[in-house]
Formats: sequence, C-alpha cells, structure tokens
Amino acid sequence: MTYDPNLPPDPVVRDPIYTETVIVQRESSTGWWIAGGLAAAVLIAVIWILASGGRDDDTEVLLAQAQADAVAAQARADQAVVQGQIAGAQQSVDMARMDAARAQAEAARATSQARSDIARAATQPAPVIITVPAGQPAPTSGSAVITSTTPQN
Repeated sequence: MTYDPNLPPDPVVRDPIYTETVIVQRESSTGWWIAGGLAAAVLIAVIWILASGGRDDDTEVLLAQAQADAVAAQARADQAVVQGQIAGAQQSVDMARMDAARAQAEAARATSQARSDIARAATQPAPVIITVPAGQPAPTSGSAVITSTTPQN
C-alpha cells in the first residue's frame, strides 16, 4: 500500500459501544411476615374460642368474625402494597429501556451524520490554483528606459 501525503488520511469510524447495567434486588418479605403474624393471631383466636367451651355467646362470635375480616383485609392491603412495588419497579425498568433505546437511536443518527459529512468532504472539487508569470528582468547594460509597463521596485 502506498501513501500519498497530499491526500487527507482516511477517517476511522467505529461503532459505539453500549453497556447495560442490570441491578437485581431481592424482594422484601415484610408483607409476608405481617400476613403470617396476622394469620397466627387469627389461629390463636380461633383456638382460644374453641377451647373456651364453645359457648354460643353472640358477641364472641361476632368479635371473632370481625377479627377474621380484619386479618383478611390486612392481607389484601399487604398484597396491594407488594403489587404496587412490583409495578413501580417494572415502570422503572421500562423507562430505563426507553432511555437506552433513545440513546442508541441518537448514536446511530450521529454516526450516520458523521459518515455523510465524510462522504461530502471526499467529493468536494479540487482547489483551483492560479499562477502569475514572473516579471521581465531589468536590462544589465545601457541606460534605463522607464515605461508604463516596467515593474518598479
């Protein structure tokens, strides 16, 4: 391969390198602990009611029913909190993916623009060089004759 110093060097265009960082976090088990504690409390309440002799007192039955309803409502609320956390994490992942896709598209556009600029620069016409002939030398013998076309130093 020969090298011509009058030509501009070939530009090196490299594809951009993309990196993606994935962070994995463990789920919090707080909701499960709360649900388990409430279930244990309901179980203890049911065992206590059964062990108290099985009286038909309406207030105790209604109290147990209310406690069971409260435990079920708390379990549903805990499940809703966990679902909200999962949805928020998924939304964050989706936004990160959109940002990465946008950055990749901008990088591709910049690469395309650079390549078109390089192609445009390579197809520009050669510069025009204008040369001017040298003036006539002054006579070396005799008297000097000055005319309107004689260069004056």
